[in-house]
Amino acid sequence: MSQKSTQYVRDNSRRMLDELKEFIRIPSISTLPENEPDVRRAANFIADALRKAGLEHVEVIETGKHPLVYADWLHAPGKPTVLCYGHYDVQPPDPLELWESPPFEPTERNGNLYARGAADDKGQMYMHIKAVEALFAINGSLPVNVKFLIEGEEEVGGESIAKYVQQNPERLKADVALVSDTELYAEGIPTLCIGLRGLIYTEIEATGPMRDLHSGMYGGAAPNPIFGLIELLAKMKDANGHIHIPGMYDDVQPPASAEKQSWDNLPFSEEEFLKNEVGSTRLTGEPGFSVLERVWARPTLEVHGIGGGFTGPGAKTVIPAKAVAKVSMRMVPNQDPEKIVAAYKQFVKDNTPAGIRTEVRVLSAGPAILVNPDHPAIHTAARVFSEMLGRPTVFIRSGGSIPIVGDFAKFLKIPTVMMGFGLPDDGLHSPNEKYKIENYYTGIMTIAQFFEEYGK
Repeated sequence: MSQKSTQYVRDNSRRMLDELKEFIRIPSISTLPENEPDVRRAANFIADALRKAGLEHVEVIETGKHPLVYADWLHAPGKPTVLCYGHYDVQPPDPLELWESPPFEPTERNGNLYARGAADDKGQMYMHIKAVEALFAINGSLPVNVKFLIEGEEEVGGESIAKYVQQNPERLKADVALVSDTELYAEGIPTLCIGLRGLIYTEIEATGPMRDLHSGMYGGAAPNPIFGLIELLAKMKDANGHIHIPGMYDDVQPPASAEKQSWDNLPFSEEEFLKNEVGSTRLTGEPGFSVLERVWARPTLEVHGIGGGFTGPGAKTVIPAKAVAKVSMRMVPNQDPEKIVAAYKQFVKDNTPAGIRTEVRVLSAGPAILVNPDHPAIHTAARVFSEMLGRPTVFIRSGGSIPIVGDFAKFLKIPTVMMGFGLPDDGLHSPNEKYKIENYYTGIMTIAQFFEEYGK
């Protein structure tokens, strides 16, 4: 990045941070109906920011749920087109009592910005807009063509954007997508994510008696749907983390030996991972696989919550009529979500305890994705990242899922550069989420330089 552009970011750093704080103050919680006006306010904020940065054809696009925001600038003939993606919605901040400062009042401490959405994904998405602003301010134009597509449903499944991408391949046509919703492997290490696990998210509803029953009068004879769920879930996975749904491992594509070897060279400490990131007494999972393999390249099944019956203070001896469990599965390359869902539903049917009726609802399903590290845009991003942070860029996978990356590959036939600037301890989805302020500025500079170099 030119010295002039770097200086522009430094000269405008306080304003850029104040703008981000204003954006973060909008509690755009996509899952809560009462926050719907805030979600729309965030969409309009982003639309205004895109206009001010110099982009054209800015549009707030209505959907069945929360709006999308589109913008473009297409005046670089013969140059590649970059599709910039991000999301303006956030997770709920609960539990509120664990926050050291209010979740929607961004607070600076220890060089970090603490707030819900600071790293996921408001701070990272906003870097793209500020990079465009910087290049326009210095050059009056951009070195590449750009399109922006920003959504407000990433935290609730991304259904609207998935439909929009499928239906609008010509409008969204590009050479590569750029996503900043990932993290550095460790502070100061430039990191490109080239693999994501897929995600199937489900609810299992169990029904027992026709109404809540007195456990003294009916206990021992009436089926208990909470206990029925516990029995069913316990059969899905054993103590070693091996999943017992038939066919779960049939199509698993293991990482190539060169990729595994590169993971072995990462500065990873199992002890530090346990202490600083997990915070339990020990790690669990399949024997014979390293921690990085288990979180990046193996399928998983997790229970996120069980609801039903009485959980208030005091005692109420009730056998509940219904109970619900939230269950997800992470998938790896080559696994087919439809095949896994069918096997999962059959397993539930075959293993539902006597007297219990179950219904499986699939809330979302998306495949795993691998990006070819030899793509020219990936090469350029790796070189720029390395120059900016002064160290070789490492290539990693993420255990998480960004469904839109799969949609870009499937419907637009383009790879995605996943260039994130978060840190492993940023506490995404947790109380006291943070984003390192210097990484915000570094991200703006790096993305601007990526645009410049890719344009060459």
